[in-house]
Amino acid sequence: MIVSQAKLKPWQQGWRLAAAALIGGFAWLAVASQLPPGADDPRTEWLIFGDPIVGLGCLVASLWRRKYPLSIATGVVIVSAVSTSAGGAALLVLGSLATRRRPVETTFIGLACVATGAITEGLYPRGNDPDPWWLSVSFIVLITGIVVAVGAAIGARREELQSLRQRAESAEREQVARAAEARIVERHRIAREMHDVLAHRVSLVAMQAGVLGHRTDLPAEQVSLLARGIADGAHQALEELREVLGVLRASPGGLEPPQPSLANLPALVADARALGVNVVYRPESVGTPPDLLARTVYRIVQEGLTNAGKHAPGAEVCVTVEGGEGEGLRVTVCDSGAARGDTPPPSAGFGLLGLSERVELAGGELDHHADPDGGFVLTAWLPWPARGEGSE
Repeated sequence: MIVSQAKLKPWQQGWRLAAAALIGGFAWLAVASQLPPGADDPRTEWLIFGDPIVGLGCLVASLWRRKYPLSIATGVVIVSAVSTSAGGAALLVLGSLATRRRPVETTFIGLACVATGAITEGLYPRGNDPDPWWLSVSFIVLITGIVVAVGAAIGARREELQSLRQRAESAEREQVARAAEARIVERHRIAREMHDVLAHRVSLVAMQAGVLGHRTDLPAEQVSLLARGIADGAHQALEELREVLGVLRASPGGLEPPQPSLANLPALVADARALGVNVVYRPESVGTPPDLLARTVYRIVQEGLTNAGKHAPGAEVCVTVEGGEGEGLRVTVCDSGAARGDTPPPSAGFGLLGLSERVELAGGELDHHADPDGGFVLTAWLPWPARGEGSE
């Protein structure tokens, strides 16, 4: 794994250069202190004048060690063969190269450091008791090994930090994606709920208004009854809309308003009858299903009555709910076909689509098709497992 190195801050760059300069200065003083007194040698002049200049140039070149790691390391290490004060810069570029954790490059530059260090060790004249060559080479190998080990440890730490950072960023992206998905799901749920709540009521209001617009021969009492039905339906639609919007405005921990269940089906059928829909409701004793199942049954019947009122005016509508615990519930809403030629109100086409999604979420199956006799049939089967079913 190769870690992209971030740009160093000025103080981080500064203390590294200062440490390299300090090491080079100590090495230069160590060699200068061992010069034989009174020696007239060109190498002595080079040590005093040329060596520090080369060391300073290597420090300046090391500023680009992170941009051109191998090139700068090779150049600085080779040049350090003729400059004792460049030893600090050579160790700096070697440690920086080792953080990349590339064994071939690090081994090559490390061996070059040992070789150039040995060359520099014999470059200048020494006093009467110089150190044994093997001791000097061993010291150079030790220092080089320590620098490589420290650089490799720093590189490993950087890889670990980058891996943790990437994991944190990935987890954050996943969290954002999950939150966005949750918002989309919630919007779809709210859209289905608003459709289920309002479409039935508004469709019946539109149907009554259509009757008033097309029938000019109605008696005054029936006109008044239809007008009151329109007003009541609009008022109830507004109340139901306020309930849905109230859920949106409520705090996350707030309670939702009571949801419809099987006990509300007779009232739903009665409302449809009051608005002129000829409904035959055949209830059976199905027990008390779970809330989700009961609410889904209610919405299926509601959507079926809404579509029958819109697209089959004057038809006879039959609603049945049968089944029980352990066998599931089967809901059927069928009509005999339109008995009048009234123009149906516009339809968005999302009712059955949303109902299909609701039934799928409940684990059931939905079917709707035209009847050969001219009517329309809407059926749904919803699972209702028996208590303890599937448990060991």
